Amino acid sequence: MVNIAVLVSGGGTNLQAILDAQARGEIKNGQVCAVVSSSDKAYALERAKNAGVPGYVMKKKDYPSGAAYCEALAQFLKEKDIGLVVLAGFMTVLDESFCKAFENRIINVHPSLIPSFCGDGFYGLHVHEAALAKGVKVTGATVHFVNAVTDGGPIIAQRAVDVEPGDTPEVLQKRVMAQAEHILLPRVVSLFCEGRLSVSDDGIVTITE
Repeated sequence: MVNIAVLVSGGGTNLQAILDAQARGEIKNGQVCAVVSSSDKAYALERAKNAGVPGYVMKKKDYPSGAAYCEALAQFLKEKDIGLVVLAGFMTVLDESFCKAFENRIINVHPSLIPSFCGDGFYGLHVHEAALAKGVKVTGATVHFVNAVTDGGPIIAQRAVDVEPGDTPEVLQKRVMAQAEHILLPRVVSLFCEGRLSVSDDGIVTITE
């Protein structure tokens, strides 16, 4: 059984999608055993409590540097015997040492079809604002492994979502969440826990049957 930690900063809708999938028995060979928030005001902590999952708060400002924060977080997760780290709206950048400590064991969901609208500065509504400004007809979500390059890790899965006339960033965000993020992320979590994901030397992810 793979111990899963979900890292959050805000409302936790993607966390809820994972918890709901777990309750339905769809997360095979895995169990969410910790939710770590970078803010003590994150509603995600309430979601964790309601699901009976321990919630923890680790604020970056409580540490002398970003490196010290990442080191403390990595140590905490190792003490909890975490096998998979899921970033679900986690707004704190993780440094290279953290990414190396959990290489190919950290996944993130990003609200676009990478390599479009990704990288530094592309998060939350900014992604959907950029997509609408560009006039794209299709957007979506990507789940990928995390490395030291923002949104630069190996792509695991993607799901497309249509952009509709009259969309605002807020409306598009909700559609991408409902039609892509909340479907893809729990599925990939289960694939990882089932041992069905592998990464080649050139960074290509293979999903085995």
